[in-house]
Amino acid sequence: MLNTLIMVLVLLPSLVTAIVVHEVAHGYVAKLLGDPTASDRGRLTLNPIRHVDPLGTILLPGALALAGAPVFGYAKPVPVRKSRLRNPRFGMMAVAAAGPLSNFVMAFLGAIAAGLVWTQGADFDQSAAGLTLLRSPAGETLWLMSGFYFLILINLFLGLFNLLPIPPFDGSHIVGGLLPASLRQRWERMQRLGMVLILGVIGYTWVFGTDWLIVIIRPLEWVFALFTGLAATIGQL
Repeated sequence: MLNTLIMVLVLLPSLVTAIVVHEVAHGYVAKLLGDPTASDRGRLTLNPIRHVDPLGTILLPGALALAGAPVFGYAKPVPVRKSRLRNPRFGMMAVAAAGPLSNFVMAFLGAIAAGLVWTQGADFDQSAAGLTLLRSPAGETLWLMSGFYFLILINLFLGLFNLLPIPPFDGSHIVGGLLPASLRQRWERMQRLGMVLILGVIGYTWVFGTDWLIVIIRPLEWVFALFTGLAATIGQL
């Protein structure tokens, strides 16, 4: 139990950082493209208090980590008014893409940081939460390096997860912008049913025992290996 609680304390800063940067990126790009709503409401700040949703940012990911389930969360959505964007169609696509892109940039920076504190021969140790901590050849826990690895993993997961073309994820807004006008209007109406669709998919997996996250896990494993390989390369320079 103690190891699991420690794991959550190591993981939580990476999760909060990933979510906050994701939301700020949405609002910043919206402002650049003509909609200052997020700025006017004080949401273009890295202060997590302005973005944290007690359930989605703290309680949900903490409970998932304790249960050994895939860890994810969400923040209070940054307000974006499509009508205020100079080019609403392109603007919504750019605003949506900014969130996942910011996560990939954060993962890249995390890989550089992990490389700078690299310990030769570091290896994974399975924890009670089903996650991993890095250990040195002498068996010592590498807390800082583990934290950067979590930063990489969480940002990659959040970026890929939000690119799913399912309302209300960012990927659905990108797809909507690519559709012709007649189909786009129907697609945008589906955004209102976003949470219902998500709950429906989750319910389906529980009833039929399928793992819908497999569409994320396989690409995540591949991309995570690339980023940790980059960290190893930097660490060995």
